[in-house]
Amino acid sequence: MIDDIPIGTALSRNLGSATAPGEAVEADLDRLIEKRSRQKDPDEESEAWRERVRAYEEERRQMVRAEWHEFHCGQAERHRATLQALIELHENEAARLMEATDERSVS
Repeated sequence: MIDDIPIGTALSRNLGSATAPGEAVEADLDRLIEKRSRQKDPDEESEAWRERVRAYEEERRQMVRAEWHEFHCGQAERHRATLQALIELHENEAARLMEATDERSVS
């Protein structure tokens, strides 16, 4: 004994009765079970997460589809304007050539 305290007393887990350590373990298990029961179910949480990902991906696909639609409509307009200008250029050139032929045949 040192200072009226038996050696090893601080390491003793027996709280005065032989059943106290077992009761402490049961209390710990009860706390663990209660804590786990309050937590969200990982499978449910995982399924909700997967659903949010699916919704986000679908929204993203729709947005990309709309952007491509806008691009192609714009390209069609640009090509239409360019081709119309080319058509007019070639028609005018053909007409000019025909006028030159007509003028030579009249003279």
